[in-house]
Amino acid sequence: MSDSNGNFPHNCDAAILLIDVINDLDFPGADALLEQALPMARRLAEFKKLARKNGMPVVYVNDNFGQWRSDFRSVVKHCIDPASRGSPIAKLLRPEDEDYFVLKPMHSGFYSTTLDVLLKYLGVDTLILAGIAANICVLFTANDAYMRDFTLYVPEDCVASETPEETSYALLQMHKVLKADIRDSAEIDLKKLVGIESARRRASRRSVTG
Repeated sequence: MSDSNGNFPHNCDAAILLIDVINDLDFPGADALLEQALPMARRLAEFKKLARKNGMPVVYVNDNFGQWRSDFRSVVKHCIDPASRGSPIAKLLRPEDEDYFVLKPMHSGFYSTTLDVLLKYLGVDTLILAGIAANICVLFTANDAYMRDFTLYVPEDCVASETPEETSYALLQMHKVLKADIRDSAEIDLKKLVGIESARRRASRRSVTG
């Protein structure tokens, strides 16, 4: 429910980041990426619904396409236009009023953005990363999240790259190096995840205050 100012504050130990899913795919190799990403986007759309159902905030972390005067609404409008190669994905994953967004200028969602501040405001300890491309922006964001001590989930069926091999290699690196849980989205118990993280937080608070 919104408050009188039209805001939608959450307080949850886990959040899902949708990385570059609102995308016009106007670059070399985009046809190959679209082929891989469209089936992923269908699964991600269902996973997003489950995340929202469990009270988990959804944060769109999206490239600004080098347009420093742009805002997210104009990016969405541009990408859902039928003339945009990425419109099938953008339409499937179009943001809702209660979702949050951060525009990024580079690969990582944390670089020169307000993502850190937003996640602290939301009280987040655990991040579920999804989107495109697994071997570029998802990987760079996961790396920066790991350095900030976030617990990481990167469901293997909710990320895509230009080739399955690139996706598999990126997932392996995130699992081995960044300690990310890469199980399929259907295997993630969101209710349990939120409950576990809430219990950890309560225990941490007791140890500090005690």
